[in-house]
Amino acid sequence: MNLTYTRRGDYLLPDLKLDEPPPGLAEPLTKYGIMRRSFLKEHRTITYNRLLLSEQLFPHLREVQREAEERIEAIMADILVFRPPPDKSVDGISWAGHMNTIKHMAEEIILAELIYS
Repeated sequence: MNLTYTRRGDYLLPDLKLDEPPPGLAEPLTKYGIMRRSFLKEHRTITYNRLLLSEQLFPHLREVQREAEERIEAIMADILVFRPPPDKSVDGISWAGHMNTIKHMAEEIILAELIYS
């Protein structure tokens, strides 16, 4: 592999360019992918740089994002078995509050297990 360099003042910086992602893999990151990227960048710098330079960062982030979304739905379904919501047609506000609480509970589990580990 031949590297070319660009002079910036007294320094020679390598001209690095990541390959373009194949079609279909260029989907944007959602909340969980962005949170994972921020965590890796701030707290796991070596892992972040290794993934970035090996072009595995975005596939890793998309995998964490997909797994987080799947696990949130599964956890919410499990919680709803033990804590069923009130009837939506009778008390819509209580139903919305109940569902938001369950989603936040599931997100807390996901953040601890997937995003911040």
